[in-house]
Amino acid sequence: MRVKILCSILLCMSMTGCATWSTSSVDNSAADITAGQGPKKQPSQIQVTESDITDRKYRMLGDISVMVNKTTLFHPDPTREMVTEKLKEKASEMGADAVVLARYGKGGISLMSWGSLEGKGRAIKFDE
Repeated sequence: MRVKILCSILLCMSMTGCATWSTSSVDNSAADITAGQGPKKQPSQIQVTESDITDRKYRMLGDISVMVNKTTLFHPDPTREMVTEKLKEKASEMGADAVVLARYGKGGISLMSWGSLEGKGRAIKFDE
């Protein structure tokens, strides 16, 4: 009986996957819809800052929210760098030049994840 339970547990653990996963959402209710049109930057070209950018004029494209999750107990905990990469990817999809007012939430464990870290920011496009 114990062997069956142990085998079942091992089978379940092996089927949980081997990578972190993330979710994201965009609130662009107050955004300039035409601002994100044009050539899109690569995520590596997107600037992310926790403060506002005051030396250049820009238009807001929308607020971004991302979540990076740890799939299994054996994966590393999500880091701010992982969240920053997800913010850059989402901003790139929107045609943004930068993410300002980036904020990082607290990590935690949930029913579907061994650990998670949330990040939020505002995608912007610089005026030429």
